[in-house]
Amino acid sequence: MNGPLRWYEWDTRFIAAHHQPAVLLDLALSRGIDSHALLRGSGLFYEDVASGQARISPAQLLVLIGNAERLLGAADSSFLFGQRLLPGHYGDVSHALANAGNLIQALERLCQFRALLCPLLAPRLLLDERQMHLYWLDGGSAGRHQRFLIEAHLTAVVALCKRGSGLRLPWRFQFAYAQPRHVEQYWVHLGDNLQFDRPLTLLSLPREYLHRPWPDGSATVGQVAHQASQRQIDALEGPSAFLDTLYQYLHSHIREPLSLERVALAFAMSPATLKRKLAKHGTHFQEQLDLVRKHVALYLYQSQGLGNDAVARHLGFNDTTNFRRAFKRWTGVAPSGLQPLFDAP
Repeated sequence: MNGPLRWYEWDTRFIAAHHQPAVLLDLALSRGIDSHALLRGSGLFYEDVASGQARISPAQLLVLIGNAERLLGAADSSFLFGQRLLPGHYGDVSHALANAGNLIQALERLCQFRALLCPLLAPRLLLDERQMHLYWLDGGSAGRHQRFLIEAHLTAVVALCKRGSGLRLPWRFQFAYAQPRHVEQYWVHLGDNLQFDRPLTLLSLPREYLHRPWPDGSATVGQVAHQASQRQIDALEGPSAFLDTLYQYLHSHIREPLSLERVALAFAMSPATLKRKLAKHGTHFQEQLDLVRKHVALYLYQSQGLGNDAVARHLGFNDTTNFRRAFKRWTGVAPSGLQPLFDAP
């Protein structure tokens, strides 16, 4: 990562209230929910949203998510929210997404402009020789509402790509939680190629679909909107959430010795300040380091075909036994019991 590290935090007010918060508000209103009840505790009034001027923080948006989940009380709420999310009506960034030339360009723009399109869960794109994979990182403190957000974001991507390609694509889904009682909503909105109780939540697609042209996009409109969206990102305190920025740093330096002190120095703060920031985001340093190690280990095992000794060395473990013990703590299974993650079942 070149240049000084920049990020937004959980309480940074940069989300336009008339964008994604308004989508959620309109969904609630369509179900007969009173706007005052939905906005309670968020620091917003309906007039603020309608003014087109208000900016809220990720923490405030999460309050709206929690209120909506409680007040709507329906199994399909997150999926209906996701259907409305992308490309959305958010100005230039929506035009950039809607006018992508193909699926890979759309997903790259989704990741590049995640602060504007996915401020609560950061998407990460991973390619191997055969497949594309997309997974999300919690921007901080999503807590018990994370399931709602995961369902919404998965649905949003599937709906966006169906709209752009004109096809029902053969997505495969894996979830890092048990099968929910409302699994029929997954069948309706995502499809039936679902696997639960896996080490990681992600969706996958064969690479052959990535570069097929999307028929209705305008390259010129998309390019102009892309440039305008980048200017919006440059004007923010940072292009990604604090935990997302930390993840990227740890991922880039995972083969080097990493400590709280070294990372604090890279982030131009004291170790005590870094500890406080992590606590504010509901986590701690070791948890974030283990998350990156888990993701890298899964990739090396499943996509690169490396063995225990090689993966342990890559992650800086001198003792393979200690590494296997750590891997089981991260994923719930020993490396020997790991089922194929990236191959089709």
